[in-house]
Amino acid sequence: MTKSMTLPPDREVTGTIERVIADVPAARSHPVAHPDDAAMELARKAAQRAAIVSGSLALPPGPLGMLTVLPDIYVIWRIQRQMVADIFGLYGRSAELTRTHMLYCLFRHAASQVLRDVAVRAGQRVVLQQLSGGALKGALARVGTSVTQRLAGTAASRWVPLAGAAAVASYAYWDTLQVAKTARRLLAGTDGGPPRAPTGG
Repeated sequence: MTKSMTLPPDREVTGTIERVIADVPAARSHPVAHPDDAAMELARKAAQRAAIVSGSLALPPGPLGMLTVLPDIYVIWRIQRQMVADIFGLYGRSAELTRTHMLYCLFRHAASQVLRDVAVRAGQRVVLQQLSGGALKGALARVGTSVTQRLAGTAASRWVPLAGAAAVASYAYWDTLQVAKTARRLLAGTDGGPPRAPTGG
């Protein structure tokens, strides 16, 4: 079975990413005295929602399950997008959130090589270089390719009833927590290297 028979092409994944970051949602949170604790709790709740959605969409086995890949990741990215906006809101920094920030937070751990040059150090802090329209499109295309390759590595799990859905849900949970961690590190100016993805799923 070829990749083209199981996964959406790179351009569709890239188009989905572009739609997700096209609009930066308003934060549904407000600045709080202890944003770190609040952000961790918010991240856990978002990760739980992502896991439930992703696991449910992955229940149909075989070819039918593969048809849910793009709707699945679109919904997950929307959950993560709102979570990032809400985390910025908890720190009182919603006005700083741009499409470049959103792209970086959502995909830093999944496409670290592509987004490595977007972040630069200014003294002890990490700041993002805002991408122009053309540069943003180029980054989107490269992120789309990277994400498609990652999806190819987990596609086999969608052919296994129940156990595959559990693996997909587990990954969605982990993935969402990584997005939250990137957002918090970026706000703290201490973003580090990408984490290792869970294995065995």
